[in-house]
Amino acid sequence: MPPPPQTTAGGSTFDKMKMGAIMGSCVGLTIGFIFGSFSVLRAGPGPRGLVATLSQYMLSSAATFGFFMSIGSVIRTESQFAYALPPTTHGTATGPLRMAWRRAEERRRMEKQ
Repeated sequence: MPPPPQTTAGGSTFDKMKMGAIMGSCVGLTIGFIFGSFSVLRAGPGPRGLVATLSQYMLSSAATFGFFMSIGSVIRTESQFAYALPPTTHGTATGPLRMAWRRAEERRRMEKQ
């Protein structure tokens, strides 16, 4: 069976933000369940009860993880923004380091001649 065709288009920035929020919320729910269960087992459910305490842990963790994951996925979508560097300047040195590199390149060229 042949592999499915690969596409480079990933959708809009808003779609990527939604996907990051959903993934972060799922991770947050899981982490909240683990830490909430541990807290309930260690210290007891408290005056509000087991379900309310555990759901508070899960929802607060899901909201936090989802928020930061959505921001991270938008930041990662840098190719659609104007402040992204052009492809030719990625990984190049700037300032004094660039000047030192150019001088070393010129010396190497002179030695070859």
